Order: sequence, then structure tokens, then C-alpha cells
Amino acid sequence: MPKKTYIPFTQIPVGRSSLLLILILLKFILGPFLQGFIGIDIIMDVLLSLILISGIYAISEKKLVLVIGLLIALPTIVAQWSFYFLKIPYLELVHTAFGAFFFAYVLIITISYLFKEKNVTVEVITSAVSVYFLIGLTWTYIFLLLEIIHPGSFVLVPEAQLKNIEQLFYYSFVTLTTIGYGDITALTAPAGSFSALEAMMGQIYLAVLVGRLIGMYIFQSGKMESK
Repeated sequence: MPKKTYIPFTQIPVGRSSLLLILILLKFILGPFLQGFIGIDIIMDVLLSLILISGIYAISEKKLVLVIGLLIALPTIVAQWSFYFLKIPYLELVHTAFGAFFFAYVLIITISYLFKEKNVTVEVITSAVSVYFLIGLTWTYIFLLLEIIHPGSFVLVPEAQLKNIEQLFYYSFVTLTTIGYGDITALTAPAGSFSALEAMMGQIYLAVLVGRLIGMYIFQSGKMESK
């Protein structure tokens, strides 16, 4: 899986998961500072489309996995940009549902790669970090899907309703890290249950990840010493 490409016009190698991680971090960094600027929604949607494309690239080593990823990502991207022109609520539902499915799919493929690898490399580490962010992105879309199906599942204090996906993006990662500031609250039973499940997933993943990386490092060191 971890074939490398290069940053355009440079000889700096970037692994498959590294590119995905960089784009997700850009969304974290640029989002808050671009709020209030004209066209911010389009910029964020362009970045989101790039994240989807980089997700496809991250799992593109095997043809079947790539084809399945493309079939899931295509409706996500088409519905996302069609909504700008048609303003049909159904398109937002399609985009959100397929988006959740896509990030969950990339998440599963990346985790399977981590558990197949025997050596600790830069690509393994970036893949492991990417998985953590993919968990947050997947739950962002699940929460948004829940809010679309059942409006009022989440409330933003002191405002009455959530305004955009960025707020649920923030809520997902606050929940994942179990910080829980309390400025966004899950009101319905499904929303509360899903929030608790995400928090547990985050803690379990970190525990398993540390154990896995330590095991891989011990195995790798043993091989080197035996040579």
C-alpha cells in the first residue's frame, strides 16, 4: 500500500497516507482562520473534495479496493457540488450518507494495512495518525446525517441550532479526544449513544495502536539483532 509520490516541483517524497494527513491538517488549520471571508464555503468544499481524492489515492494500491472506493466517493463529490446549483435537500442527504460510508471504508482499509505491516516506518506512523483523524471525520458525517434525518439532535449553546458541518466537525473531534467542553450537546438518545461510542472508539484505538506499534518495534529490533 505505501508507494510514494512527490510534492509537485520538488523531490520531497510523500506517502499515500501522508498526503491524506496533510490535507486533513490543512482543513483543521485553515478553517478557523478563513471564517468570515467571502467564498469560504467553496474553499472548504474544494479542500474536502481534495481530502476525498487523497483518500482514494491512499487505498489505490489494489485495483478492487480502488474501484469500490471510487464508486463510493463519486456520489459524494457529485452530490456535494450539485447542491450548489440545484439546492435539493436530497442531494445533501446523499452527500452525507456516502461521505460517512467513504471515510469508514478508507478507515477500515488503512487499519487493515497497519495490522499487516511488520516494521515501523514513517508511512506506518502517518497511517496510524491518519486513522485517528479518519475516525473523527467518519463520525462527523454520521452526526451530520443524524442531524439531517432528525433536526435538533444536537444543540449549540447558547444558540438554538447548528449552522454548518464545521460545528459538527469540531464536536466530533472534541468527543473523540473526550475533552467534552459542553458547548455542543447531544439532545436525542441516538445522538448521545453515538457520541459515547465515538469516545470509546478513540480511547480503544489509542490503546491498541500503542500496543501494536510497540509490538512491531520489538519484532523489528529482534530481526535486526539476529542478522
